[in-house]
Amino acid sequence: MMLWGRRPQTCSLHSQHCGLSTQPHLHRGRHAQSSARRVVRCAAEAAEAAAPASSSAESESLGPDLWNTTYYPKGAHADTNIKNWYVIDAANQRLGRLATHAANHIRGKQNQTFTPSMDMGGYVVVINAEKVTIGGRKYTDKMYYRVTGRPGAMKTESFAHLQQRIPERILEHAIKGMLPKGRLGRRLFTHLKVYKGPNHPHSAQRPQDITERIDAKPALN
Repeated sequence: MMLWGRRPQTCSLHSQHCGLSTQPHLHRGRHAQSSARRVVRCAAEAAEAAAPASSSAESESLGPDLWNTTYYPKGAHADTNIKNWYVIDAANQRLGRLATHAANHIRGKQNQTFTPSMDMGGYVVVINAEKVTIGGRKYTDKMYYRVTGRPGAMKTESFAHLQQRIPERILEHAIKGMLPKGRLGRRLFTHLKVYKGPNHPHSAQRPQDITERIDAKPALN
């Protein structure tokens, strides 16, 4: 005995998307099931295509979202062409205070638009790196460690010896430790310029001297 399938419902959507005739007709067995599935699939695709248009029209009719007032900077706000440049004289300055001051300006914590996940700071130039000081007996007791990668090849160096050999590395090591770890921190570290001596090649950027702000206390309202 041969079984006949149900007569599928026909519509203009069925004919447009699936290429089937709008005239009522009969299908047998698997042909009826495949035809019904095609009708359902075409209807779902048409509904998905109409959903974005309806949602956009609804959002335009409602206007701006008054509850979402949280500020978040755009990519243009972190453009390197609009960043400020700062210079710090490390002569007779404590290492910790200077590193904190430089890291804050690199991250942009002094700005009202500071956002932890964005590069909102500026460039910091440090001069006279060989004249930075530390307190107590750290001048001889503070040690720096580095490993070449070979077994038993760990190098140990005191603060005094490293200051005579590569004074820039002391400030770079201290400031890098105060920056965020990860991709953002690696990008921010490139905004630090440390030089030995009073001269630097960034005078064209007209950096602002912020050395006197290292020991400045916040103003009380």
